[in-house]
Amino acid sequence: MNTNKIYLALLIFFTLVSCNQSATDQSVIKVDVCVYGGTSAGVIAAYAAQMSGRSVILVEPGNRLGGLSSGGLGYTDIGNKYAISGLARDFYRRIGQHYGKFEQWIFEPGVAERTFQEYIREGKVQVLYENRLQRVAKQGAEIKEVVLENSESPGHERTNAIRAKVFIDCSYEGDLMAAARVSYTVGREGNNLYHETINGVQLMDGHQFPDGIDPYKVKGDPTSGLLWGVSDHVLEPNGTGDKKVQAYNFRICLTNDPENRIPVTRPEGYDSSHYELLLRLFEAYTEKRRLNDYFIWSAMPNQKTDINNRGGFSTDMIGMNYDYPEGDYETRKEIIHEHEVYTRGLFYFYGHDPRRPRFLSLRSCTFAKPEG
Repeated sequence: MNTNKIYLALLIFFTLVSCNQSATDQSVIKVDVCVYGGTSAGVIAAYAAQMSGRSVILVEPGNRLGGLSSGGLGYTDIGNKYAISGLARDFYRRIGQHYGKFEQWIFEPGVAERTFQEYIREGKVQVLYENRLQRVAKQGAEIKEVVLENSESPGHERTNAIRAKVFIDCSYEGDLMAAARVSYTVGREGNNLYHETINGVQLMDGHQFPDGIDPYKVKGDPTSGLLWGVSDHVLEPNGTGDKKVQAYNFRICLTNDPENRIPVTRPEGYDSSHYELLLRLFEAYTEKRRLNDYFIWSAMPNQKTDINNRGGFSTDMIGMNYDYPEGDYETRKEIIHEHEVYTRGLFYFYGHDPRRPRFLSLRSCTFAKPEG
């Protein structure tokens, strides 16, 4: 072999070695317990494991802890409070201490987030923010390692590998379980699958449109096409299974405190035609003249709100989330963005569109400033 060929062979060898090192450049973290998902359940699971003497790491794909509880859902759905015990009860009593009470069941998002951070500090729990699942390594049926990528820069070469004795999936999506090939179902099971009675499609009285609302862009003209938000799918019989999932929404924290306001502005991508169906609903509901007829408007401490969907057209972006559960990260990001534009647009519509009834104006309310 001449010198040039030797040089070329060595160049190829070192290039391959260099590429291989780059592809596997990762920090390996070894712990007893890895918790995936910094939801309320994830924080408490990590805290409980750490306090029991185990080494723990909590992985959160975003940059905040607490999930829904710190994301605006502060109006706790509760029946008999005496059924709540353990660390859940401890959480509500810590919330109560903040408000000068023994316990508190409704709270501001920032108060919840700070309370979850208290658990992290007290337990000395290691948290890995902005890391999401890339792949899972198993031995038989047992997860041995997860490899993570940076959520904000997924193409970055460096990754984190976590090896643990126990992995706990506390994400809302269940991605870790799915990647480990745990069986799951998306959508509504039919009544006939397990011989039940209230599964699948259910046409009910609540959260429906009244009869007689014209669905066409030009009233009475099917050739004009359907309004935005109206599906051309035929309603299946009650009890029929399908792949549809419950609608998603953002829980909205508004305030009428002028010292704590962020104005509701026109979002980029706003399209007023997306709310034409809502105008038809206003026409049909002549007796419903309050904002609370169109939202579940729950008052929270310090002049804030926890707002949820009510009726046929509200904060739920109905039918637009069906691809989310099994979508890749980019698909989910797009769906989240579409929901944000829709929700911001909905409140802008209520506050600014000249066609909405005057008694339904939202001009006096603004988004509350985030805490912390």
